[in-house]
Amino acid sequence: MSDLEKEIQKRRTFGIISHPDAGKTTLTEKLLLFGGAIQEAGAVKSNKIKRSATSDFMEIERQRGISVATSVLSFNYKGRKINILDTPGHKDFAEDTYRTLTAVDSTIVVIDVAKGVEEQTEKLVKVCRMRDIPMMIFINKLDREGKDAFDLMDEIEQKLHLKPVPLSFPIGMGQDFMGVYNIPEQKIILFESENKQKVGQKHEFTDLDDPDLQAILGSDAIDELKENLEMVREIYPAFDREKYLQGEIQPVFFGSALNNFGVQDLLDCFVDIAPPPQPKKADKRIVYPNEPQFTGFVFKIHANMDPKHRDRLAFVKIVSGVFERNKAYYHVRLDKKLKFAAPNMFFAQRKQVVDKAYPGDIVGLHDTGNFKIGDTLTEGEKLMFRGIPRFSPEHFRYINNEDPMKAKQLNKGIDQLMDEGVAQLFTLNVNGRKVIGTAGALQYDVIQYRLEHEYGAKCSYEPLNVYKAFWIKTDDPEGDEYKEFLRIKQRYLAKDKDGLPVFLADSPFAVEMVKNDFPSVKLMEISEFE
Repeated sequence: MSDLEKEIQKRRTFGIISHPDAGKTTLTEKLLLFGGAIQEAGAVKSNKIKRSATSDFMEIERQRGISVATSVLSFNYKGRKINILDTPGHKDFAEDTYRTLTAVDSTIVVIDVAKGVEEQTEKLVKVCRMRDIPMMIFINKLDREGKDAFDLMDEIEQKLHLKPVPLSFPIGMGQDFMGVYNIPEQKIILFESENKQKVGQKHEFTDLDDPDLQAILGSDAIDELKENLEMVREIYPAFDREKYLQGEIQPVFFGSALNNFGVQDLLDCFVDIAPPPQPKKADKRIVYPNEPQFTGFVFKIHANMDPKHRDRLAFVKIVSGVFERNKAYYHVRLDKKLKFAAPNMFFAQRKQVVDKAYPGDIVGLHDTGNFKIGDTLTEGEKLMFRGIPRFSPEHFRYINNEDPMKAKQLNKGIDQLMDEGVAQLFTLNVNGRKVIGTAGALQYDVIQYRLEHEYGAKCSYEPLNVYKAFWIKTDDPEGDEYKEFLRIKQRYLAKDKDGLPVFLADSPFAVEMVKNDFPSVKLMEISEFE
Protein backbone atom coordinates (compact mmCIF):
# COMPACT_ATOMS: atom_id res chain seq x y z
CA MET A 1 0.00 0.00 0.00
CA SER A 2 1.43 3.40 -0.99
CA ASP A 3 1.92 6.19 1.55
CA LEU A 4 -0.97 8.10 -0.02
CA GLU A 5 -3.26 5.02 0.29
CA LYS A 6 -2.28 4.64 3.96
CA GLU A 7 -3.10 8.28 4.69
CA ILE A 8 -6.45 7.98 2.89
CA GLN A 9 -7.42 4.88 4.90
CA LYS A 10 -6.62 6.72 8.15
CA ARG A 11 -9.03 9.58 7.53
CA ARG A 12 -12.66 9.99 8.52
CA THR A 13 -14.33 13.26 7.57
CA PHE A 14 -17.89 13.73 8.73
CA GLY A 15 -20.52 16.30 9.64
CA ILE A 16 -22.82 16.40 12.65
CA ILE A 17 -26.34 17.51 11.81
CA SER A 18 -29.44 18.12 13.90
CA HIS A 19 -32.27 20.45 14.78
CA PRO A 20 -31.20 23.33 17.07
CA ASP A 21 -30.82 22.35 20.74
CA ALA A 22 -30.56 18.60 20.13
CA GLY A 23 -27.06 18.75 21.64
CA LYS A 24 -24.94 18.70 18.52
CA THR A 25 -22.27 21.15 19.69
CA THR A 26 -22.04 19.32 23.03
CA LEU A 27 -21.57 16.01 21.22
CA THR A 28 -18.85 17.54 19.02
CA GLU A 29 -17.06 18.70 22.12
CA LYS A 30 -17.32 15.33 23.87
CA LEU A 31 -15.87 13.60 20.80
CA LEU A 32 -12.89 15.95 21.13
CA LEU A 33 -12.70 15.09 24.81
CA PHE A 34 -12.53 11.34 24.08
CA GLY A 35 -10.10 12.02 21.27
CA GLY A 36 -7.80 13.66 23.81
CA ALA A 37 -7.93 16.93 21.89
CA ILE A 38 -9.18 18.78 24.99
CA GLN A 39 -8.79 17.87 28.65
CA GLU A 40 -11.97 19.43 29.90
CA ALA A 41 -15.26 20.31 28.23
CA GLY A 42 -16.18 23.95 27.82
CA ALA A 43 -19.84 23.83 28.72
CA VAL A 44 -19.23 23.80 32.45
CA LYS A 45 -22.54 24.87 33.89
CA SER A 46 -21.13 27.00 36.70
CA ASN A 47 -18.80 28.84 34.38
CA LYS A 48 -20.79 28.96 31.18
CA ILE A 49 -20.55 32.70 30.66
CA LYS A 50 -16.76 32.70 30.60
CA ARG A 51 -16.24 29.48 28.76
CA SER A 52 -18.61 28.55 25.97
CA ALA A 53 -18.33 25.47 23.78
CA THR A 54 -15.06 25.06 21.91
CA SER A 55 -16.58 25.02 18.45
CA ASP A 56 -18.73 28.19 18.81
CA PHE A 57 -16.15 30.89 18.22
CA MET A 58 -18.09 33.85 16.88
CA GLU A 59 -19.27 36.43 19.37
CA ILE A 60 -22.86 36.42 18.13
CA GLU A 61 -22.97 32.65 18.58
CA ARG A 62 -21.87 33.03 22.17
CA GLN A 63 -24.62 35.55 22.78
CA ARG A 64 -27.34 33.44 21.22
CA GLY A 65 -26.06 30.01 22.17
CA ILE A 66 -26.39 28.64 18.64
CA SER A 67 -23.77 27.67 16.08
CA VAL A 68 -23.93 30.04 13.13
CA ALA A 69 -20.62 29.18 11.50
CA THR A 70 -19.48 25.72 10.50
CA SER A 71 -16.40 24.86 12.49
CA VAL A 72 -13.74 22.42 11.40
CA LEU A 73 -12.15 20.37 14.16
CA SER A 74 -9.53 17.64 13.91
CA PHE A 75 -8.12 15.06 16.30
CA ASN A 76 -6.45 11.65 16.27
CA TYR A 77 -8.11 8.59 17.77
CA LYS A 78 -7.06 4.94 17.61
CA GLY A 79 -4.69 5.54 14.70
CA ARG A 80 -7.30 7.45 12.71
CA LYS A 81 -7.32 11.13 11.79
CA ILE A 82 -10.83 12.42 12.47
CA ASN A 83 -12.10 15.63 10.84
CA ILE A 84 -15.41 16.91 12.22
CA LEU A 85 -17.44 19.58 10.47
CA ASP A 86 -19.81 20.98 13.08
CA THR A 87 -22.74 22.56 11.24
CA PRO A 88 -25.26 25.20 12.27
CA GLY A 89 -28.47 23.51 13.39
CA HIS A 90 -30.50 26.70 13.18
CA LYS A 91 -32.68 26.77 10.04
CA ASP A 92 -31.71 30.39 9.30
CA PHE A 93 -28.24 29.06 8.47
CA ALA A 94 -29.38 26.01 6.51
CA GLU A 95 -27.55 27.02 3.34
CA ASP A 96 -24.19 26.90 5.13
CA THR A 97 -25.05 23.38 6.27
CA TYR A 98 -26.11 22.21 2.79
CA ARG A 99 -22.77 23.39 1.42
CA THR A 100 -20.87 21.69 4.22
CA LEU A 101 -22.57 18.40 3.33
CA THR A 102 -20.74 18.53 -0.02
CA ALA A 103 -17.45 18.19 1.91
CA VAL A 104 -18.25 15.23 4.19
CA ASP A 105 -17.99 11.49 3.58
CA SER A 106 -20.53 10.55 6.26
CA THR A 107 -22.70 12.18 8.93
CA ILE A 108 -23.92 11.67 12.48
CA VAL A 109 -27.53 12.76 13.01
CA VAL A 110 -28.34 13.90 16.56
CA ILE A 111 -31.93 13.47 17.79
CA ASP A 112 -33.34 14.79 21.07
CA VAL A 113 -34.99 11.91 23.00
CA ALA A 114 -37.86 14.16 24.14
CA LYS A 115 -38.57 15.98 20.89
CA GLY A 116 -37.88 13.15 18.46
CA VAL A 117 -37.43 13.91 14.78
CA GLU A 118 -37.80 17.65 14.12
CA GLU A 119 -38.30 19.68 10.96
CA GLN A 120 -34.71 20.82 10.38
CA THR A 121 -33.44 17.25 10.83
CA GLU A 122 -35.88 16.09 8.13
CA LYS A 123 -34.56 18.66 5.63
CA LEU A 124 -30.90 17.88 6.29
CA VAL A 125 -31.41 14.12 6.18
CA LYS A 126 -33.18 14.56 2.84
CA VAL A 127 -30.04 16.24 1.44
CA CYS A 128 -27.91 13.35 2.80
CA ARG A 129 -30.26 10.79 1.24
CA MET A 130 -30.08 12.57 -2.14
CA ARG A 131 -26.30 12.24 -2.00
CA ASP A 132 -26.34 8.68 -0.51
CA ILE A 133 -24.21 9.86 2.41
CA PRO A 134 -23.82 7.14 5.09
CA MET A 135 -25.50 8.21 8.34
CA MET A 136 -25.24 7.16 11.97
CA ILE A 137 -27.86 8.29 14.50
CA PHE A 138 -27.21 9.38 18.08
CA ILE A 139 -30.30 9.69 20.27
CA ASN A 140 -29.27 12.21 22.90
CA LYS A 141 -30.31 13.44 26.38
CA LEU A 142 -31.35 10.05 27.79
CA ASP A 143 -30.98 11.40 31.30
CA ARG A 144 -34.13 13.43 30.59
CA GLU A 145 -37.68 12.16 30.24
CA GLY A 146 -38.36 11.30 26.63
CA LYS A 147 -40.02 9.06 24.07
CA ASP A 148 -39.88 5.28 24.12
CA ALA A 149 -36.89 3.84 22.18
CA PHE A 150 -39.10 1.83 19.79
CA ASP A 151 -41.35 4.84 19.14
CA LEU A 152 -38.28 6.89 18.24
CA MET A 153 -37.13 4.21 15.86
CA ASP A 154 -40.57 4.20 14.19
CA GLU A 155 -40.33 7.97 13.85
CA ILE A 156 -36.90 7.67 12.19
CA GLU A 157 -38.41 5.21 9.70
CA GLN A 158 -41.57 7.19 8.97
CA LYS A 159 -40.34 10.80 9.03
CA LEU A 160 -36.77 10.39 7.80
CA HIS A 161 -37.40 7.35 5.56
CA LEU A 162 -34.36 5.62 7.04
CA LYS A 163 -33.80 2.04 8.18
CA PRO A 164 -32.53 2.22 11.77
CA VAL A 165 -30.44 -0.63 13.20
CA PRO A 166 -29.91 -0.18 16.97
CA LEU A 167 -26.35 -0.95 18.05
CA SER A 168 -27.06 0.09 21.61
CA PHE A 169 -30.24 0.09 23.71
CA PRO A 170 -31.19 2.17 26.75
CA ILE A 171 -32.01 0.81 30.19
CA GLY A 172 -34.70 3.10 31.56
CA MET A 173 -34.98 6.80 30.79
CA GLY A 174 -34.96 10.20 32.53
CA GLN A 175 -34.94 9.73 36.30
CA ASP A 176 -34.80 5.95 35.83
CA PHE A 177 -31.99 5.99 33.25
CA MET A 178 -29.46 3.38 34.33
CA GLY A 179 -27.26 2.78 31.30
CA VAL A 180 -27.09 1.29 27.84
CA TYR A 181 -26.55 -2.18 26.47
CA ASN A 182 -23.93 -2.32 23.70
CA ILE A 183 -25.44 -4.87 21.28
CA PRO A 184 -22.39 -5.87 19.14
CA GLU A 185 -20.16 -6.28 22.23
CA GLN A 186 -22.96 -7.71 24.39
CA LYS A 187 -22.15 -5.65 27.45
CA ILE A 188 -23.90 -3.24 29.80
CA ILE A 189 -22.38 0.14 30.57
CA LEU A 190 -23.82 1.72 33.71
CA PHE A 191 -24.65 5.40 33.83
CA GLU A 192 -23.15 7.67 36.46
CA SER A 193 -24.03 11.35 36.28
CA GLU A 194 -20.96 12.62 38.13
CA ASN A 195 -17.85 13.72 36.32
CA LYS A 196 -19.55 15.16 33.26
CA GLN A 197 -16.60 17.17 32.03
CA LYS A 198 -13.80 14.60 32.07
CA VAL A 199 -13.43 11.10 30.72
CA GLY A 200 -13.90 8.83 33.72
CA GLN A 201 -13.97 5.11 34.46
CA LYS A 202 -16.94 3.10 33.20
CA HIS A 203 -18.66 0.27 35.00
CA GLU A 204 -19.26 -2.56 32.54
CA PHE A 205 -20.89 -5.98 32.79
CA THR A 206 -20.91 -8.69 30.14
CA ASP A 207 -23.28 -11.11 31.90
CA LEU A 208 -26.89 -10.04 32.35
CA ASP A 209 -27.27 -12.61 35.13
CA ASP A 210 -24.30 -11.32 37.12
CA PRO A 211 -25.49 -11.03 40.78
CA ASP A 212 -23.65 -7.70 41.18
CA LEU A 213 -25.57 -6.33 38.21
CA GLN A 214 -28.84 -7.72 39.61
CA ALA A 215 -28.12 -5.92 42.88
CA ILE A 216 -27.54 -2.57 41.09
CA LEU A 217 -30.36 -2.63 38.53
CA GLY A 218 -32.93 -4.93 40.11
CA SER A 219 -34.46 -7.96 38.40
CA ASP A 220 -37.38 -6.02 36.84
CA ALA A 221 -35.06 -3.74 34.84
CA ILE A 222 -33.00 -6.73 33.67
CA ASP A 223 -36.08 -8.69 32.62
CA GLU A 224 -37.36 -5.67 30.68
CA LEU A 225 -33.99 -5.26 28.97
CA LYS A 226 -33.93 -8.95 27.93
CA GLU A 227 -37.43 -8.54 26.46
CA ASN A 228 -36.43 -5.39 24.57
CA LEU A 229 -33.29 -7.03 23.17
CA GLU A 230 -35.40 -9.96 21.96
CA MET A 231 -37.70 -7.49 20.17
CA VAL A 232 -34.71 -5.69 18.62
CA ARG A 233 -33.46 -9.00 17.20
CA GLU A 234 -36.88 -9.79 15.74
CA ILE A 235 -37.73 -6.37 14.32
CA TYR A 236 -34.47 -4.95 12.99
CA PRO A 237 -31.99 -6.44 10.53
CA ALA A 238 -28.47 -7.32 11.64
CA PHE A 239 -25.90 -4.63 11.01
CA ASP A 240 -24.15 -4.91 7.64
CA ARG A 241 -21.32 -2.44 6.90
CA GLU A 242 -21.78 -2.57 3.12
CA LYS A 243 -25.44 -1.60 3.45
CA TYR A 244 -24.50 1.22 5.83
CA LEU A 245 -21.89 2.55 3.37
CA GLN A 246 -24.45 2.52 0.57
CA GLY A 247 -26.90 4.49 2.72
CA GLU A 248 -29.38 1.58 3.00
CA ILE A 249 -29.29 1.19 6.81
CA GLN A 250 -28.38 3.54 9.67
CA PRO A 251 -26.87 2.36 12.98
CA VAL A 252 -28.46 3.94 16.09
CA PHE A 253 -26.80 4.74 19.43
CA PHE A 254 -28.33 6.05 22.64
CA GLY A 255 -26.62 8.26 25.21
CA SER A 256 -26.23 11.60 26.91
CA ALA A 257 -23.55 13.83 25.39
CA LEU A 258 -23.63 16.29 28.29
CA ASN A 259 -22.85 13.44 30.69
CA ASN A 260 -20.22 11.86 28.42
CA PHE A 261 -22.40 8.82 28.20
CA GLY A 262 -22.65 6.59 25.12
CA VAL A 263 -20.26 8.89 23.25
CA GLN A 264 -17.32 6.51 23.33
CA ASP A 265 -19.38 3.61 21.96
CA LEU A 266 -20.45 5.89 19.12
CA LEU A 267 -16.88 7.01 18.44
CA ASP A 268 -15.40 3.48 18.62
CA CYS A 269 -17.97 2.18 16.17
CA PHE A 270 -17.57 5.23 13.94
CA VAL A 271 -13.80 4.82 13.47
CA ASP A 272 -14.35 1.15 12.57
CA ILE A 273 -17.20 1.46 10.09
CA ALA A 274 -17.30 5.01 8.68
CA PRO A 275 -16.01 5.43 5.13
CA PRO A 276 -12.57 6.85 4.32
CA PRO A 277 -12.50 9.74 1.77
CA GLN A 278 -14.73 9.02 -1.22
CA PRO A 279 -14.52 9.80 -4.97
CA LYS A 280 -16.18 13.05 -6.07
CA LYS A 281 -17.95 14.04 -9.28
CA ALA A 282 -16.42 16.87 -11.30
CA ASP A 283 -17.81 18.38 -14.51
CA LYS A 284 -15.64 16.17 -16.76
CA ARG A 285 -15.06 13.00 -14.76
CA ILE A 286 -15.07 11.33 -11.33
CA VAL A 287 -12.00 12.17 -9.24
CA TYR A 288 -10.64 9.39 -6.98
CA PRO A 289 -8.79 10.09 -3.70
CA ASN A 290 -5.79 7.92 -4.60
CA GLU A 291 -4.94 9.84 -7.78
CA PRO A 292 -1.42 11.28 -7.39
CA GLN A 293 -2.42 14.75 -8.66
CA PHE A 294 -3.88 17.14 -6.07
CA THR A 295 -7.46 18.45 -6.44
CA GLY A 296 -9.67 20.24 -3.93
CA PHE A 297 -12.58 22.67 -3.71
CA VAL A 298 -13.65 25.61 -1.54
CA PHE A 299 -16.86 24.85 0.36
CA LYS A 300 -16.74 27.67 2.90
CA ILE A 301 -15.16 31.08 3.39
CA HIS A 302 -14.88 32.66 6.80
CA ALA A 303 -13.87 36.30 7.18
CA ASN A 304 -12.11 37.59 10.27
CA MET A 305 -11.59 34.34 12.12
CA ASP A 306 -9.33 36.44 14.25
CA PRO A 307 -10.93 39.91 14.59
CA LYS A 308 -7.53 41.40 15.55
CA HIS A 309 -6.18 40.48 12.10
CA ARG A 310 -8.18 41.08 8.99
CA ASP A 311 -7.84 37.52 7.74
CA ARG A 312 -10.16 35.59 5.51
CA LEU A 313 -9.87 31.84 5.34
CA ALA A 314 -11.05 29.68 2.48
CA PHE A 315 -11.84 26.15 3.68
CA VAL A 316 -10.69 23.62 1.08
CA LYS A 317 -11.69 19.96 1.11
CA ILE A 318 -8.90 17.87 -0.42
CA VAL A 319 -10.36 15.35 -2.87
CA SER A 320 -7.24 13.70 -4.32
CA GLY A 321 -3.45 13.65 -4.14
CA VAL A 322 -1.30 15.50 -1.60
CA PHE A 323 -1.57 19.20 -0.86
CA GLU A 324 1.86 20.72 -0.11
CA ARG A 325 2.76 24.03 1.46
CA ASN A 326 4.46 26.58 -0.85
CA LYS A 327 3.66 24.60 -3.98
CA ALA A 328 1.93 26.50 -6.82
CA TYR A 329 -1.60 25.27 -7.58
CA TYR A 330 -3.89 26.12 -10.45
CA HIS A 331 -7.02 28.17 -9.62
CA VAL A 332 -9.36 26.97 -12.38
CA ARG A 333 -11.87 29.86 -12.42
CA LEU A 334 -9.22 32.61 -12.34
CA ASP A 335 -6.92 30.64 -14.67
CA LYS A 336 -3.85 31.44 -12.58
CA LYS A 337 -1.37 29.79 -10.25
CA LEU A 338 -1.37 30.50 -6.50
CA LYS A 339 1.03 29.56 -3.70
CA PHE A 340 0.11 29.17 -0.03
CA ALA A 341 2.82 29.88 2.53
CA ALA A 342 0.79 29.11 5.65
CA PRO A 343 -2.01 26.57 5.06
CA ASN A 344 -3.85 25.85 8.31
CA MET A 345 -5.44 22.84 9.94
CA PHE A 346 -7.90 23.51 12.73
CA PHE A 347 -8.70 22.76 16.20
CA ALA A 348 -11.57 25.23 16.75
CA GLN A 349 -9.83 28.56 17.38
CA ARG A 350 -6.38 27.01 17.41
CA LYS A 351 -4.80 26.88 13.99
CA GLN A 352 -1.65 25.02 13.02
CA VAL A 353 0.40 25.56 9.88
CA VAL A 354 0.79 22.27 7.99
CA ASP A 355 3.32 21.16 5.38
CA LYS A 356 1.18 18.41 3.87
CA ALA A 357 -2.49 17.46 3.82
CA TYR A 358 -4.23 14.44 2.33
CA PRO A 359 -7.62 13.52 0.85
CA GLY A 360 -10.38 14.02 3.42
CA ASP A 361 -8.49 16.79 5.19
CA ILE A 362 -9.79 20.34 5.37
CA VAL A 363 -7.17 23.07 5.01
CA GLY A 364 -7.70 26.77 5.60
CA LEU A 365 -6.00 29.01 3.06
CA HIS A 366 -5.44 32.69 3.81
CA ASP A 367 -7.30 34.59 1.16
CA THR A 368 -7.10 38.17 -0.06
CA GLY A 369 -10.17 37.88 -2.24
CA ASN A 370 -9.19 35.20 -4.78
CA PHE A 371 -11.73 32.64 -3.65
CA LYS A 372 -15.46 32.14 -3.98
CA ILE A 373 -17.44 29.19 -2.73
CA GLY A 374 -17.23 26.34 -5.25
CA ASP A 375 -13.77 27.26 -6.60
CA THR A 376 -11.54 24.35 -7.61
CA LEU A 377 -7.76 24.03 -7.18
CA THR A 378 -5.75 21.46 -9.17
CA GLU A 379 -2.19 20.81 -10.34
CA GLY A 380 -3.07 22.11 -13.80
CA GLU A 381 -6.10 20.08 -14.91
CA LYS A 382 -9.09 22.20 -15.96
CA LEU A 383 -11.91 20.65 -14.00
CA MET A 384 -14.59 22.02 -11.70
CA PHE A 385 -16.33 20.21 -8.87
CA ARG A 386 -20.06 20.57 -9.12
CA GLY A 387 -22.91 20.40 -6.68
CA ILE A 388 -22.42 23.43 -4.43
CA PRO A 389 -25.72 25.17 -5.05
CA ARG A 390 -27.18 28.47 -3.98
CA PHE A 391 -30.85 28.33 -3.10
CA SER A 392 -33.42 31.05 -3.56
CA PRO A 393 -33.54 33.08 -0.32
CA GLU A 394 -36.73 33.28 1.74
CA HIS A 395 -36.31 36.86 3.03
CA PHE A 396 -35.41 40.07 1.19
CA ARG A 397 -34.52 43.55 2.46
CA TYR A 398 -32.91 46.67 1.07
CA ILE A 399 -29.64 47.46 2.84
CA ASN A 400 -28.90 51.14 3.55
CA ASN A 401 -25.71 52.83 4.67
CA GLU A 402 -26.19 54.59 8.02
CA ASP A 403 -22.84 56.38 7.97
CA PRO A 404 -21.96 58.13 4.68
CA MET A 405 -18.31 58.46 5.80
CA LYS A 406 -18.01 54.66 5.91
CA ALA A 407 -19.38 53.75 2.46
CA LYS A 408 -16.11 52.06 1.50
CA GLN A 409 -16.04 49.90 4.64
CA LEU A 410 -19.70 48.95 4.17
CA ASN A 411 -19.17 47.85 0.56
CA LYS A 412 -16.08 45.88 1.46
CA GLY A 413 -17.89 44.22 4.39
CA ILE A 414 -20.93 43.30 2.30
CA ASP A 415 -18.67 41.94 -0.43
CA GLN A 416 -16.70 39.74 1.94
CA LEU A 417 -19.73 38.46 3.86
CA MET A 418 -21.44 37.54 0.59
CA ASP A 419 -18.32 35.65 -0.54
CA GLU A 420 -18.65 33.65 2.67
CA GLY A 421 -22.16 32.66 1.63
CA VAL A 422 -23.73 34.23 4.75
CA ALA A 423 -26.42 35.68 2.49
CA GLN A 424 -26.91 36.70 -1.13
CA LEU A 425 -26.61 40.13 -2.67
CA PHE A 426 -28.77 41.33 -5.54
CA THR A 427 -28.33 44.71 -7.25
CA LEU A 428 -31.48 46.09 -8.89
CA ASN A 429 -31.04 46.97 -12.58
CA VAL A 430 -33.39 49.98 -12.36
CA ASN A 431 -31.72 52.02 -9.63
CA GLY A 432 -28.64 50.07 -8.47
CA ARG A 433 -30.05 49.59 -4.95
CA LYS A 434 -28.62 46.67 -3.04
CA VAL A 435 -30.93 43.92 -1.78
CA ILE A 436 -29.85 41.24 0.69
CA GLY A 437 -31.56 37.86 0.53
CA THR A 438 -31.25 35.34 3.36
CA ALA A 439 -32.55 31.91 4.33
CA GLY A 440 -33.73 33.25 7.71
CA ALA A 441 -34.37 36.55 9.44
CA LEU A 442 -31.68 35.92 12.08
CA GLN A 443 -29.00 36.39 9.42
CA TYR A 444 -29.83 40.09 9.14
CA ASP A 445 -28.80 40.49 12.79
CA VAL A 446 -25.57 38.59 12.13
CA ILE A 447 -24.76 40.75 9.09
CA GLN A 448 -25.51 43.98 10.96
CA TYR A 449 -23.45 42.86 13.95
CA ARG A 450 -20.48 41.75 11.89
CA LEU A 451 -20.49 44.84 9.64
CA GLU A 452 -20.30 47.04 12.73
CA HIS A 453 -17.84 44.99 14.80
CA GLU A 454 -15.56 43.72 12.05
CA TYR A 455 -15.71 46.49 9.43
CA GLY A 456 -16.73 49.57 11.44
CA ALA A 457 -19.75 50.14 9.17
CA LYS A 458 -23.37 50.70 10.20
CA CYS A 459 -26.32 49.60 8.15
CA SER A 460 -30.10 49.57 8.38
CA TYR A 461 -32.70 47.58 6.46
CA GLU A 462 -35.91 48.41 4.65
CA PRO A 463 -38.61 45.85 3.88
CA LEU A 464 -39.06 44.75 0.29
CA ASN A 465 -41.94 42.74 -1.08
CA VAL A 466 -40.26 39.83 -2.85
CA TYR A 467 -41.69 36.30 -2.90
CA LYS A 468 -38.66 34.52 -4.36
CA ALA A 469 -35.51 35.07 -6.40
CA PHE A 470 -35.18 33.12 -9.64
CA TRP A 471 -32.07 32.81 -11.77
CA ILE A 472 -32.97 33.42 -15.40
CA LYS A 473 -31.94 30.99 -18.12
CA THR A 474 -32.78 31.24 -21.81
CA ASP A 475 -31.54 29.43 -24.91
CA ASP A 476 -32.10 32.55 -27.04
CA PRO A 477 -30.73 35.67 -25.30
CA GLU A 478 -31.04 37.71 -28.54
CA GLY A 479 -34.61 36.58 -29.27
CA ASP A 480 -37.63 38.90 -29.29
CA GLU A 481 -39.40 36.99 -26.52
CA TYR A 482 -36.48 37.38 -24.08
CA LYS A 483 -36.11 41.09 -24.96
CA GLU A 484 -39.84 41.62 -24.34
CA PHE A 485 -39.53 39.82 -20.97
CA LEU A 486 -36.64 42.15 -20.00
CA ARG A 487 -38.66 45.21 -21.05
CA ILE A 488 -41.87 44.31 -19.23
CA LYS A 489 -40.23 43.00 -16.05
CA GLN A 490 -37.38 45.53 -15.84
CA ARG A 491 -38.29 46.85 -12.38
CA TYR A 492 -38.09 43.27 -10.99
CA LEU A 493 -34.74 42.42 -12.54
CA ALA A 494 -31.42 42.34 -10.71
CA LYS A 495 -27.95 40.84 -10.93
CA ASP A 496 -26.49 38.54 -8.31
CA LYS A 497 -22.95 38.91 -6.98
CA ASP A 498 -21.52 37.06 -10.00
CA GLY A 499 -23.45 39.20 -12.50
CA LEU A 500 -26.00 36.47 -13.29
CA PRO A 501 -29.48 37.81 -14.15
CA VAL A 502 -32.14 37.30 -11.47
CA PHE A 503 -35.91 37.85 -11.46
CA LEU A 504 -37.27 39.01 -8.09
CA ALA A 505 -40.86 37.81 -8.24
CA ASP A 506 -43.30 39.57 -5.95
CA SER A 507 -45.87 36.74 -5.90
CA PRO A 508 -46.50 33.14 -7.05
CA PHE A 509 -48.92 34.66 -9.57
CA ALA A 510 -46.09 36.67 -11.19
CA VAL A 511 -44.11 33.43 -11.62
CA GLU A 512 -47.05 31.71 -13.34
CA MET A 513 -47.49 34.73 -15.64
CA VAL A 514 -43.85 34.53 -16.78
CA LYS A 515 -44.17 30.78 -17.44
CA ASN A 516 -47.30 31.35 -19.55
CA ASP A 517 -46.28 34.53 -21.38
CA PHE A 518 -42.59 33.76 -21.94
CA PRO A 519 -42.17 29.98 -22.31
CA SER A 520 -38.54 30.28 -23.50
CA VAL A 521 -37.52 32.02 -20.25
CA LYS A 522 -36.67 29.46 -17.59
CA LEU A 523 -36.85 30.48 -13.91
CA MET A 524 -34.44 28.48 -11.75
CA GLU A 525 -34.76 28.29 -7.93
CA ILE A 526 -31.28 26.83 -7.52
CA SER A 527 -28.09 28.17 -9.05
CA GLU A 528 -25.07 25.94 -9.35
CA PHE A 529 -21.94 28.01 -8.90
CA GLU A 530 -20.76 28.54 -12.44
